[in-house]
Amino acid sequence: MKQHLNIDLETYSSVDLKKSGLYKYVQSADFQILLFAYSFNGDPVQIVDLAQGEQLPPKLLEAIVDPDTVKHAYNAPFEWYCLSKFFQRMLPLNQWRCTMLHGLYCGYTAGLGQTAVALGLPEDKRKMGIGMALIRTFCIPCKPTAKNGYRTRTLPHHEPEKWQLFKSYCMQDVRTEMEIEKQLSAFPVPDQEQRLWELDQQINAVGVAVDASLIEGALYCNDKIANELMHEAIQISGLQNPKSVKQLSAWLTEETGEEIENLQKATVAELIKTVDSEAAKRMLEIRQELSKTSVKKYTAMHTAVCDDGRIRGLLQFYGANRTGRWAGRLVQVQNLVRNYLELLELARKLVKLRKIDALKLIFGNVTDALAQLIRTAFIPSAGHVFHVADFSAIEARVIAWLAGEQWRLDVFATHGKIYEASASQMFGVPLELITKGNPEYELRQKGKVAELALGYQGAVGALIAMGALNMGLTEEELPEIVHRWRSSNKRIVDLWYSMENAALEVMRTGKAVGLKGLILAREGDYTNHQDFLTITLPSGRKLFYVKPFLQVNDRGRESLHYWGLNQDTKKWEVIPTYGGKLVENVTQAIARDCLAESLVRLAACGYQTVMHIHDEAVLDVLAGTDLEQICKLMGQPISWAPGLPLRADGFVTEFYKKE
Repeated sequence: MKQHLNIDLETYSSVDLKKSGLYKYVQSADFQILLFAYSFNGDPVQIVDLAQGEQLPPKLLEAIVDPDTVKHAYNAPFEWYCLSKFFQRMLPLNQWRCTMLHGLYCGYTAGLGQTAVALGLPEDKRKMGIGMALIRTFCIPCKPTAKNGYRTRTLPHHEPEKWQLFKSYCMQDVRTEMEIEKQLSAFPVPDQEQRLWELDQQINAVGVAVDASLIEGALYCNDKIANELMHEAIQISGLQNPKSVKQLSAWLTEETGEEIENLQKATVAELIKTVDSEAAKRMLEIRQELSKTSVKKYTAMHTAVCDDGRIRGLLQFYGANRTGRWAGRLVQVQNLVRNYLELLELARKLVKLRKIDALKLIFGNVTDALAQLIRTAFIPSAGHVFHVADFSAIEARVIAWLAGEQWRLDVFATHGKIYEASASQMFGVPLELITKGNPEYELRQKGKVAELALGYQGAVGALIAMGALNMGLTEEELPEIVHRWRSSNKRIVDLWYSMENAALEVMRTGKAVGLKGLILAREGDYTNHQDFLTITLPSGRKLFYVKPFLQVNDRGRESLHYWGLNQDTKKWEVIPTYGGKLVENVTQAIARDCLAESLVRLAACGYQTVMHIHDEAVLDVLAGTDLEQICKLMGQPISWAPGLPLRADGFVTEFYKKE
């Protein structure tokens, strides 16, 4: 019979955990486990003070390596990796369960304290608020001063009263974690998600190699260019600090004779096009260059790389808890700048050699070139290459399959040119005419922007946000594009309203509703507001909407609302939703499950995935490995999605890039 062990650790390392990540933090020579709080099978919490010489009891030592003991922790990868170093061997991941994952799966946010509050746990079961102050005291180096005897670290005997409070804090974290697990026990994480979490930890632990000479060269070039730009800006304007918004705004107002309201990215880009003063235009261009944040990823790489030249922990499992998609961490690989440079290899070589003048001569804008080279800093292991394979138009395929939009399914089963086919449907023009060289080819732009913006009930505003006006379209013609796209995709439009009506029916009646292979239901305890609207996906995984209720929206219509993490405010608050948004959640969730299926297949065939971005997998393989076989694996039919036309394409490269 299995027993359960709940764990929380407090640790010390001179490495910054947030900036460098778990793996570099634990690999530090001065890493130390200070406190080990635990509970067997819900018994009263115990604590071992390792910092003051106490030893782990034999029962605990045995349990950590016992396959019949299930280890639970909040953000379990932390405890798992810390204890793997402590025991000097990688502990089996299948013996671990992550309560943070459980909370994310059920629609809650990350963070032990935040989740406890969102669940409405009583004060005695919540995280202690003083925790961060205690962590800053004992878990990170301190600044040496005359007052503290110039020490660089605070030990228990330096602050004995705070140390006792720290032990209480550590024990309370175990109680909170156990209570969260208890509250969510009726909604377990599915077995396939647990196995996928285990695979995710393995991928994160292997990590991906980076090109140190490129990173160092890029940082050198960026610093040089930044200094040159600052010097030029001072020469032009006479300002003490040209990066100051206040100073630059005042100077621009005086120079142009126009009131400058702000210096946000979009405003600066527009002003560059309209100002008459060459000096003002150049200052704005310099502002653009100095404000580029993308090159900061080189600093993030330099900070996070481990001693063996690999960065680990780039992916956060279930980071987007509305859909279950992965999120980026440390370097944020999910939002890397696209590369358009034709001479990538030459650019990489010049950056490594720190040839700034040559970079200027060939590429002009050095900062932009550096941004485009960020992807290429990720490199395969020695003697290996990257195989980069991604799904073709995965969301468009999934929504067509889900809605039963047959003409779209036919496109994906044949030529796959969805932008051209969409334009053909919208404007009644034969597909063969929408080719380069024909006047009708301009319709492809309309088809493209419509496909990118309108699939989830978007309208004119969505087209504008997707860049329709920048593509040369006028605002007057956008309503017609919306009308034509919706008229050509009636089954998708019907899916929006069917999804919304199904959710409303579930909320009004409490009865489950089936729709297009999905099951919408209300689960949990309505009376205590511990309930969910759930959507069971074809894979068997569920999407959770916490504490749902109906309320009249700003358009005077009754609509679904729920509690969740607002992506803009980053606060736990009420979020309104509608049919198109629910369809978006479901479509992206199914696309995510397709990627998950591929990751499992690839691992089963012995391929090493080192990272994945949205619908793309990056594999570190021996040179000569068959790329076609990898693409075939990703494009194979999925048992729970019969008829879904998947296709994967790929390429071989010696550094990561967008082909």
